[in-house]
Amino acid sequence: MVTRPYVVLSAAVSVDGRLDDTACDRLVLSNRRDLDRVDGERAAADAILVGANTLRKDNSRLVIASSALRARRIAARKPEHPLKVTVTRSADLRTDLAFWHCGGAKLVFTLDGALGRARRTLGVFADVVSAGAVLDWGRLLDELGRRGVGRLLVEGGGDVHTQLLALDLVDELHLVLAPLLVGEVGAPAFLGPAPYPGGPTARMKLLEVRPIDDVVLLRYAPKVRS
Repeated sequence: MVTRPYVVLSAAVSVDGRLDDTACDRLVLSNRRDLDRVDGERAAADAILVGANTLRKDNSRLVIASSALRARRIAARKPEHPLKVTVTRSADLRTDLAFWHCGGAKLVFTLDGALGRARRTLGVFADVVSAGAVLDWGRLLDELGRRGVGRLLVEGGGDVHTQLLALDLVDELHLVLAPLLVGEVGAPAFLGPAPYPGGPTARMKLLEVRPIDDVVLLRYAPKVRS
C-alpha cells in the first residue's frame, strides 16, 4: 500500500476572499513575518505543488529563501529545496519561467493526451508523468507517495484549492487573512463553487488562530467536520 502525503493547503486572501487583483504584477497579501513563516512551511515540506495558471501569472520560483533553513535540510540529509511540482492539462507552459531554472528537482503532472507534448517541451527541465485521461488527484498523490513525499505543501491557485477540498484530500488548511479589499470583478477567488464534503453546514475543526502583525493565520483540519 502506498502512503499518500500529508497535504497542507496554504493561501493568503483578502477580506473579500481574493488571492490577487487583476493587475499584471502580483498583489502581495502577506507581510514580511508571514512570508518568513511560509518559508518555514516550505522547508518542512518534501514537495511544493502549484497549478499551471499560478505559474503563468506569478512566475513562482517555489524555493526556500532562508539559507539557515536550507542548511538545516542539508544537515538532515534532505535535498536543499523540496521537490517542485506543477499540474498542467495542456502542457502549455513557457520554458523561461523561473520555476524551471532554480531550486532542485521538478515534477510535472499532465494528462494522457498531453504527455507527449509535455515530455518534448518540458522533459529537459523536469520528470513528466501522466495523472490519467482526466486529472486524477488520487493517482497524483499516490505517485508522490511512491516518490517518498511525506508532506506536500500546496500553494495554489484557486482551481487546485477547490478540487482538493471538494475531494476531501486536504489534511490541513492554512488560511491567512489580509486586511485588504480587492473588490474587482474577475479577481481570482480562493475557492469556487463545488460539492464540498458535508455541504454548507459542515464545520471544519479550528486548530489555531495566530495574529502575525496585520494578518491573521487560521489553521483548520478540513477532514474533521461537525
